[in-house]
Amino acid sequence: MAISINFRGDVRSKEANQVAQWIKANNKVTFVDWCPTGFKIGLNDEPPVRIEGDDIADSPRNVVMIANNVAVSRVFSQRLVAKFDLMYSQRAFVHWYVGEGMEEGEFSEAREDLGFLEKDYLD
Repeated sequence: MAISINFRGDVRSKEANQVAQWIKANNKVTFVDWCPTGFKIGLNDEPPVRIEGDDIADSPRNVVMIANNVAVSRVFSQRLVAKFDLMYSQRAFVHWYVGEGMEEGEFSEAREDLGFLEKDYLD
């Protein structure tokens, strides 16, 4: 659904954008319709620090990629949706939201949105 690529060291924005375009062009990832770009690119000019006694080789640059995947769908189905349903069935905290101006119909809309989000991760 979305990817964060964070570069550190001697990396220019042109190179970072080329990496993102390569990932898209070679169909390495699939994005949902409502997230057209799907990439967040971070650049940090400071080179990685080498720690004395560490086995990792010294490098002028490095990159880390964090991406969503279908395993996240369990968070929605087993945690968020289940807890929302449980709390709303008991009407827990509803009076606080209504007292602050929220309408009861917005809870149904929020539940539908959670269902759509869960479905996006399953697809």
